[in-house]
Amino acid sequence: MTVRFAILGAGRIGQVHARAVTANPGAILVAISDPVAEAATAVADRYGCEIRSIDDIAAAADVDAVAICTPTNTHADLIEQFARAGKAIFCEKPVDLSLARVQDCLKTVEAEGATLMVGFNRRFDPDFRAVKSAIDAGSIGAVEMITITSRDPGPPPLDYIKVSGGLFRDMTIHDFDVARWLLGEEVETVTAQASVLVDPAIGEAGDYDSANVILRTASGRQAVITNSRRDTYGYDQRIEVLGSKGMVSARNMAEANIEVAGKDGFGTPPLLNFFMTRYVAAYANEIAAFVEAVENGTSPPTTGQDGMLALALADAALASVAEGRTVKLSEITG
Repeated sequence: MTVRFAILGAGRIGQVHARAVTANPGAILVAISDPVAEAATAVADRYGCEIRSIDDIAAAADVDAVAICTPTNTHADLIEQFARAGKAIFCEKPVDLSLARVQDCLKTVEAEGATLMVGFNRRFDPDFRAVKSAIDAGSIGAVEMITITSRDPGPPPLDYIKVSGGLFRDMTIHDFDVARWLLGEEVETVTAQASVLVDPAIGEAGDYDSANVILRTASGRQAVITNSRRDTYGYDQRIEVLGSKGMVSARNMAEANIEVAGKDGFGTPPLLNFFMTRYVAAYANEIAAFVEAVENGTSPPTTGQDGMLALALADAALASVAEGRTVKLSEITG
């Protein structure tokens, strides 16, 4: 079976997924939809697909699956529309910025028996997968503590920050998902601190640019997440997992895996600069996993429930910062 795709949204992430879909031997890109004609035309010309409206794609007999890469405030409505249209759905995170809206959307997905995969690409990074495999193999014993470092080279445009849902819902949400995946137990409490250290305008927009979060499970396992919107040395993406028998870690990726030594010491090439270069393989693996789920009629590895729980952790972190206390996740999920 070849999975016939349409992509909704021809912006930066839509282009990333168009590349991943067209590179996958089990998939074909049939159509692109975007209200900006130039953006849609650029994707259509590059990958040889048609430009169609969203409604035409929903009604199309030659489309099996859609990748939703539109602004966040459209995600839940589009998921429901395409679930009712009988299409398999891949949607970029988050499903919505409102937890209640996400829960309602997932009810529709369940009622329609639709396939929904939420885009948490970091689970599909080869190095992060190797970390998970080492844990599952028992190489480090029982997981006890996790440290996740995620720092961007610089903040996104202020206009984006104002509609993104903020640091926790937009950036840390990836780390919340990775933490749940690696901890092996659900998070019970969230403690967070956040500041504005990079740009006062970010604070004026009602957001933060620097944060630390501690997640704790019922058994006492902990995950510490550190985020910053400014990293002068590149795109910092690291994981360390401490277990009862040892430790496994994933280091940063540089432009080349070399080290140069001289009289002034040792030096290495710069880090890969941003997510579109750092996570190329992850995006390809993510689409491959979705294609496999559609072909086999199985549940995808990152579900709507995963999206809901990551957003709940973000909401708990926001409450912790606002109220200066540890927040139980049950307070958020009800």
